[in-house]
Amino acid sequence: MEVILKEDVPKLGEMGEIVEVAPGYGRNYLIPEGLALPASSTQKKELEHQKRQIEERKEAQRAAARSVQEDLDGIAITIPKRVADEDKLYGSVTAREIADVLEQEGFEVEHRFVMVDQGFDELGIYRVPIKLASGVVAHILVWVVTM
Repeated sequence: MEVILKEDVPKLGEMGEIVEVAPGYGRNYLIPEGLALPASSTQKKELEHQKRQIEERKEAQRAAARSVQEDLDGIAITIPKRVADEDKLYGSVTAREIADVLEQEGFEVEHRFVMVDQGFDELGIYRVPIKLASGVVAHILVWVVTM
């Protein structure tokens, strides 16, 4: 199934792109969440007309993201966790936890844009990239400490 992305979707594509996805993923997630439109021939023609508007919107998002990036770059957050033997954590630190701590600090970041492939399962200091907009990435330090 082809869809036209209305927003940037991690690991799939950027706003305005036409991408091929599984039919269930498109119908059950992307379209109902407002992240995409079905790519009919009418929508594709309309997309050509909207490309300039989309590019202007992307540039406005990038400009806003750059100002947030200046504030967010280099910030350090601390996440206390319970620890088992050999500094292994019970569970792991996830992107959602990092986004929640950032929200408490006054930064609104969706957890899906915190670039953590797998959670951290040991104590330590981690450098975490956060995608703010297309081509704009901030890096924060996450200190995982004992509770």
